Amino acid sequence: MRLLGLDPGLRTTGWGVIDAVGNRLRWIADGIVTSDDTLSLAERLAQLHRGVQAVIEQFAPGEAAVEETFVNRNPASTLKLGQARGAVLASAGLKGLPVAEYAPRLVKKSIVGTGQAAKEQVGMMVRQLLPGCQANTADSADALAVAICHAHHRGTARRIQAAEESGR
Repeated sequence: MRLLGLDPGLRTTGWGVIDAVGNRLRWIADGIVTSDDTLSLAERLAQLHRGVQAVIEQFAPGEAAVEETFVNRNPASTLKLGQARGAVLASAGLKGLPVAEYAPRLVKKSIVGTGQAAKEQVGMMVRQLLPGCQANTADSADALAVAICHAHHRGTARRIQAAEESGR
């Protein structure tokens, strides 16, 4: 299954594409979509939307996973992040992709083993788990981490479902 991980941000949205077959993960591509901060909010959100849709069209993932918004001290920043997240979710939804959402702490815990991991630790583990991966930016590494997290949780959920169905 091809999976798309997304780390939304108004200035920079990271994306990462992996293939997950059983327990095996393979890096396909990663990068960022940026918006021009001289434009209006609506135009910036449209840039993010078009950029994510282009990634979806190019790599044809079967599912997407998006990092949830964390609440920070600045309410205006949190609101803008939420709006960027909405544009990213709409991009995947309009392409008909099932979308899973994961809390930042769960992503870090799934990749590094602790929810308090630094961005550098996440990037290092992503490169270890996906040989050949570029992950040149923290945003694309975070997006790949979201995709890996989804692959692990998706696989576990399917095994539980299969076990429950065989027990009936």
